[in-house]
Amino acid sequence: MADGPLPPPGSLSSEQSKIENQKSKIGGVSAYRLLLALAAVVLVLDQATKFWIAAHIAFDPFHSHAIGSDREVISGFFYLIHVGNTGAAWSMFTGRSVLLAALAAGTLVAIYFWRHSLGLKQPVAQVCFGLLCGGIVGNLIDRLLHGHVIDFIDLHFGSYIYPTFNVADSGICVGVILYVLQSLRAPK
Repeated sequence: MADGPLPPPGSLSSEQSKIENQKSKIGGVSAYRLLLALAAVVLVLDQATKFWIAAHIAFDPFHSHAIGSDREVISGFFYLIHVGNTGAAWSMFTGRSVLLAALAAGTLVAIYFWRHSLGLKQPVAQVCFGLLCGGIVGNLIDRLLHGHVIDFIDLHFGSYIYPTFNVADSGICVGVILYVLQSLRAPK
């Protein structure tokens, strides 16, 4: 026999469902720990490098390579420069920073809602989307704080100058390329 009064009918199952719901939420986040960790790494590297660039290299809005506005890392090939991009990749949609910020936020929301369809519990997909999401958030922070994205990696191939980019852009591009390759290899 029981030593004390019995709980009211239904209350035990209600408490059990609350506990299971909490465990489910914790388990849900831990299922994406690789994605979240990689996104955090990309975001921290992106923001740290941009902070360093802003503190040590003069802003060069016209990408002129004026004396003192860039740092040569590898002669004739790799420079660090401090420029602002109000557009997307390769300066497409220049001047549309607010629209691009809204698109970035919408993309993050869409990834969250379609995470099951995207297969984000799979480690390979988590790597792809960790890189992608870290990059999206890094550039979104720039757009919200500065009205433009801080770009600083400037590569020269002879007379061709590759569009200046940053760590976030690298994460986005590598994440998308890896996801496309993984999608092509996936069994039908």
